Amino acid sequence: MGDGQYRLDDSLAPHLAELDAATEDAFAAGDQEALHASLAALAAAVELNGERLPDDALDESDSIVPPVDLTLEEAHKLMHGEGLVPDLAPPTS
Repeated sequence: MGDGQYRLDDSLAPHLAELDAATEDAFAAGDQEALHASLAALAAAVELNGERLPDDALDESDSIVPPVDLTLEEAHKLMHGEGLVPDLAPPTS
């Protein structure tokens, strides 16, 4: 999202998986407005619940949250079946 790196507690993983699934659904539906809303929710979850690392931190990242203004075309280039948050299973209904 262009806002540095954050460290997140593993307990947030189910919530991030839900937000990731909403992002994938918006992308699949071709709904740009829903894509922006779901990315904003994902970024907010990281910012509100994560510990921002110093700018000079070079920790390996498990996930990358794209910018909230990501276009459907740009999302198409990023989505490769794993979603935006790899290694998290989508929530089951």
